[in-house]
Amino acid sequence: MMSEGRLEFIEQVKQRTKALALNVIRFTQQLPKTMEADVIKRQLLKSATSVAANYRAACRARSGAEFHAKASIVIEEADETLFWLELLAESDITTEARIADLKKEATEILAIMATARKNSRR
Repeated sequence: MMSEGRLEFIEQVKQRTKALALNVIRFTQQLPKTMEADVIKRQLLKSATSVAANYRAACRARSGAEFHAKASIVIEEADETLFWLELLAESDITTEARIADLKKEATEILAIMATARKNSRR
């Protein structure tokens, strides 16, 4: 049986991963309509929405191994989200200031999930 604190934490992370996806959607709507921006935008949208979807799947895992596998996907997708954000800034499609909050949240989710995955092995 899960403690109330643990259930609350899981729900908070669900909300954070969903908020990251929504914030990325809103951010990409503001990007320029160029071929380069469109390619990166599509990849960024896929990775950020995958973070949220796969975290929800991890929450429904039927075993420790299944949780570990889904958590690993969340980690990969959060890291990929960071990569696309960095690429947008480094290619001057957007500024570092415009992606700072998104990068911070993706980094924090990445750290949370890395810890959760490590702890799931115990």
